[in-house]
Amino acid sequence: MSVTKIPGPGANVAVCRKARGFSQVALARKAGVSVSLLSKIEIGDRALTQGVAAALARAMGLNLDELLGTAPVERADENNMTALDHAVRRFAIPDTPPAHPEDLPRRLAELNEHRYRTELSAVSLKLPGVLADATNHAHATQSPDAWTRVADTYSVVYWLAARFRRMHLAELAVMKQRLAAGRAHPIAATVAARDEAGTFLNSGDFEGGLAVVDRAVVEAESGLRGRDRAFGLGILHLRGLTLAGRLKDKATADAHMRAAWRTAEEFGEDADEHGIHFGPDQTVTHAISTFSDMEQHRRALDAADDLFRAGTDLPATRIGPLHMNIARSRLALGDRDAALVSLEKAWEVAPEMARVHPTSQELMRVLTSLHRRSNPRLTRLARRAGMPL
Repeated sequence: MSVTKIPGPGANVAVCRKARGFSQVALARKAGVSVSLLSKIEIGDRALTQGVAAALARAMGLNLDELLGTAPVERADENNMTALDHAVRRFAIPDTPPAHPEDLPRRLAELNEHRYRTELSAVSLKLPGVLADATNHAHATQSPDAWTRVADTYSVVYWLAARFRRMHLAELAVMKQRLAAGRAHPIAATVAARDEAGTFLNSGDFEGGLAVVDRAVVEAESGLRGRDRAFGLGILHLRGLTLAGRLKDKATADAHMRAAWRTAEEFGEDADEHGIHFGPDQTVTHAISTFSDMEQHRRALDAADDLFRAGTDLPATRIGPLHMNIARSRLALGDRDAALVSLEKAWEVAPEMARVHPTSQELMRVLTSLHRRSNPRLTRLARRAGMPL
């Protein structure tokens, strides 16, 4: 099975810079970063963070997703993504309803189980059919339950498209998700706003994403009740926390973190609703990611130690990125061996996600660059990641 090979995110910086005629000095000055940092990123001695990447992208007139490049996609997955794009575009063109609509809740639940295990190929295979059948059933019945299911399915579309860094599809999915949410139960609009803010996050427009979150918080506070209110506000504040962390806006990050903790305590134990996990442990993983974004690396590692010491049942879709964030904090603190251990854990827990995630790709690139001597474990992992050594 053939695989599309692309340079890592940090290597893309040099490619984009040269294509646009920037010297390192000119780009560094325009982006507000040091020439030394830019040089180290390009040669692979420093990992490209999302915040720095967004600044470099803006300086070159690019979106963040354009700078990061598309993720490597196997040919079978590429065909599935084409079928998914077709299903998304036919949102307003009703077709024959499914023969067994009573199976739709089970099919969506199975789809989300694949998602929680970060089985991207299984999600891409099943998602077009579930989306088409859920949409056709909703058109036939016009019930809020059916349209909520459509909105939840589009949330999976957004997630998969973002993982493969197909942001045109992610943004189109969120547009359709919002249309479905307008005919669904109120919580669907909150989930859609959370995913819409995610498209701003993925494009590097962190300020715009925060504006979406702020508006959605006001609407959720007045429009949701009970458990839906705690869940909706919680996932919005976690999205706001991530966006503020990428901006290194400590005051806003702290405000979202406090609000997320309040709603997590009200919500109770971690659980998944509408395909998204929320609760105290989920809040910790977002805090760790934000600590890493804000270069509070020791704090990130201490919080991770506390989480693992207490134990957590979070799925691979959260534990995989958690190990990536631990790895980047360990690498930032100069502990390459520990960073490699954490990256290996990310690959063990969520191999399909690790293969396409920009943080994983960047860590692999930098560790490969920094290890001047032979390292069998790194060689094995690099081979698994499809990186030549």
